[in-house]
This record gives sequence, C-alpha cells and structure tokens, in this order.
Amino acid sequence: MADGRELLYFDDGGHAVVHDGVDHRDLGAAAEAGTMRLDVLTGEWVTIAAHRMTRTHLPSRADCPLCPTRDGGHPTEVPEGDYDVVVFGNRFPSFSGDAELDPGVPEPRAGLPDRPALGRCEVVCFSSNHSASVSELTRRRMRTVVAAWAQRTAELSATPGVAQVFCFENRGEEIGVTLAHPHGQIYAYPYVTPRTAAVLTQARAHARRTGGHLLRDVLHHEQRAGTRMVLAGEHWSAYVPTAARWPVEVHLAPHRDVPDLAALDAPERDELADVYQELLRRVDRFFPGVDRVPYIAAWHQAPVGEGRELARLHLQVFSVLRAPGKLKYLAGSESGMGAWVNDASPETIAARLREVAS
Repeated sequence: MADGRELLYFDDGGHAVVHDGVDHRDLGAAAEAGTMRLDVLTGEWVTIAAHRMTRTHLPSRADCPLCPTRDGGHPTEVPEGDYDVVVFGNRFPSFSGDAELDPGVPEPRAGLPDRPALGRCEVVCFSSNHSASVSELTRRRMRTVVAAWAQRTAELSATPGVAQVFCFENRGEEIGVTLAHPHGQIYAYPYVTPRTAAVLTQARAHARRTGGHLLRDVLHHEQRAGTRMVLAGEHWSAYVPTAARWPVEVHLAPHRDVPDLAALDAPERDELADVYQELLRRVDRFFPGVDRVPYIAAWHQAPVGEGRELARLHLQVFSVLRAPGKLKYLAGSESGMGAWVNDASPETIAARLREVAS
C-alpha cells in the first residue's frame, strides 16, 4: 500500500488471480506503535493508542475506504475494481511494528516504564459489496473467509513476539462500528489477553482436580444436558453457556481438540462455513421486527506459547441488544466491579435460538 502496509487477496476461484492495482494515495508513513502500560492494580496491560482518535468515523457509502477503487471514483484502501476477500494492515492500529519484543508480564509495581505496543492489527473485508452481510455470503465465499482466518492465524502466530491471535467481527453502530462495510479484524497481541489468562487459570485447576480438559468437558456437559444446545453437526456443536453474560450469546466449538483455526482440517472448515452463517442468521431472527441484530463474533484461540495445551478453539457470538430498541449497558456493577448481571436466562436464549432455525 502507499504507506508500506501489506495487502493480501484471497480469491474464491481456487486459482491465482492477477491483482495489479496500484495505491497512488499520498498517505505518508504508516502509524507508529503506541505504548503499553501495566495496571499495577490488576496486572493487566492497557494500550495507549492516541492516534486512533482521528480514525475514520461513519463515512458515507461514496467515501467508504473498504469498497473497491472504482474508475474515476474515490481511491480506497483496496486499489482494485473488485475483490473477493482482502486483508490488509489497519491504518489506525492498536498494535503495530515488528513484534520482536516479548514484553512478558513483569511483577506489578508502580513506576514501570512504558513499553511499545508491538504487534499487528489487520482488517478483513468479507466482500466488495458494501451492503452485504456475512450471513448472506455464498458458501464458497464463506469458505474463503475461513481460509483467510486460518492463513493469517498461522502466519501471525509464527511471528516472533506474538503471544495470541484474535479474529473477530463487530457489526452495528450499537457495538461501536465506525465503518458499515462488511469486515472483521485480526489482532496479534504481544501478550496473553485477560480473558484467556483467566480461562487458562481455570483450566489448570480443572486439570489438577479432575485430570480432564476444561473446554472439552464443558462441551460434553452441554451435549449431555441438552437444555442449552442450539445445533449439532458432524464436526461442530453450538450451545448457550451455563453462565451466559449477554442477553443473546451462543458458543460454537469443534468436536475435536483444536487449538486454533489454522489447525482445522478440510471437513471441519467446510462444515464451519455452514454452521457459522446459520448461527448468524438465527441471531438476526432473535428479536421479531429487528432485521440486523448488532453482534460481536469472537474467535477464542489458544495462545502461541505457554498454556497452549490447556486452551481450545471456540467461537463466542453475542449481542448488546436485550430487546428491540433497548441495549444491555455495562453500568455500575459490570463496569465498576466486573460483576455481571444478565436479565435473560441461558435456557430461554437457547430455546429462542432453536426456535428460529433455518
């Protein structure tokens, strides 16, 4: 790209396609890495990325930076007249630069120096169609998206200093989306994120206590109980977690112990392309009269290093919408104390997701 960022095309056809568009924009240098500071009260890293304050915010369709660059039109991030799936470095990244420094987690103490927020943030455009929805993509396109996630997970995981790779999609202004074009993101963190660290702690305790694998045992428990199951395939099952935090929440897990998307075999990827879209369609039908429910689709993958054997790939899809026109706000208890309260029962959520099946 004009500022040196990498641009990768993933094509549906299964054969090489020549992409020779040239980015002629005058962008200057790519964004420098921000900084990370350790919260000594919690032991968690906080990234300071002040340059993101000026990022593009809800442009018109004519000015969308994720659409293809049309002849005589507004130049965009993709210097081609069309594309299937494209991945490129985020212009306003939370993490950037070569992730050659593994910051580790030093003993929390006041006065720790800032550390560079090294890592990578990528944008994944699922379609050149500005109005498309992931649930409406063709099966072949969804399979290309899965392949892109897997390839980027493998490459980023092999980058020195990267501790964890996170693929996700935010949809809807209620979530905080600033670009309406169908897209997701991939973060390559230089540390293991707080949620994953908490899961690893629980998984270690579970293994010591029972000899089992926590995430595998959770899936088997939900399959036996049945009351919170949403769908079951040959390679994947979806369920609402026992302690769901969100008014709409569903998890999707492979039947085989798999650390990340890159480790999925061909049959697992093929079925994933189907069940992933089916879950998103059910989320969209959850509330009568609501056409497009805002959601976050988050792929939890095993960390690259220590604790990898304790983690297991799974998808978490959830929405902040608790009723048509009403949002679930993270107010005093959730935001101030981290103590969650959910107004919806997991069993009711699961029943509704079964009811709206295709």
